[in-house]
Amino acid sequence: MALLSKKDTNLILDPLADNNPITIQVLGICSALAITAELKASVVMSISVLFVMGIGNVVISLLRNLIPSKIRIIVQLIVIAALVIIVDQVLKAFAYELSKTLSVFVGLIITNCIIMGRFEAFALGNGPWRSFLDGIGNAFGYAVILIMVGFLRELLGSGTLFGVPVLGDPIAKTGLYAFGYENNGFMIIPPAALIVVGVLIWIQRAQNKSLIEEA
Repeated sequence: MALLSKKDTNLILDPLADNNPITIQVLGICSALAITAELKASVVMSISVLFVMGIGNVVISLLRNLIPSKIRIIVQLIVIAALVIIVDQVLKAFAYELSKTLSVFVGLIITNCIIMGRFEAFALGNGPWRSFLDGIGNAFGYAVILIMVGFLRELLGSGTLFGVPVLGDPIAKTGLYAFGYENNGFMIIPPAALIVVGVLIWIQRAQNKSLIEEA
C-alpha cells in the first residue's frame, strides 16, 4: 500500500510548480524581495516558514471544530506568533549573526499571507494529516523560489554562495574576480529580486500556457 494517495501527493507537488504560492498566487513576496541577497538567509527563512506552516496547519486543523468563527483570525495569529517566537529564539540561540541579518523579517512571518491563506483555505476544513501535507507542500513551494532567487542574487551580486567565493579569488578592493567577472551590485538590492521573480514567473508561464490568464 502506498504511503501517500495521489491526492495527498498532489498536496505536496502542486505548490512546487503549477500552484506555487509566490509565482502563481503572488503571496509572500516581501520576504522574497528583502532577505534573498544571501543564500544562507534564504535557506534559513525557508526552514522557518516550513516549521511554522507544517505545525501551524496541524494545530489549526485540530482546533477547527473548537474555534468560534468570530475569533478564528485572532486564534490563527496567536498560533503563528507562538511558533514564530520559537523560531526567533532558536535563531538567537544558535545563529545569532544570521538572526540579526534576518532582523524583523522573522517576525513578519506572522503576517505572511501564505500561512494565513492555508489556514483559511485548507486547515479549517481538513484533518491534521492532510493539513500537514498541505502546509509543508506550500512551504516547499515558497522555499524553491526563495532559494532560487537567493542563489542567483548572491552568485551574481557578490560572487559567492553561502559566503564562499565561487567565481575565482576576488582581487582585493576591486570586486573583480580572477577570470574577469565583476560583481553586479544591482543584484543585491531589493529591485533585483523583483526582476528575478518576474523572470521566473515568465519562464513558468512560457512552459505552461494554461497558467496564462485570459484578458
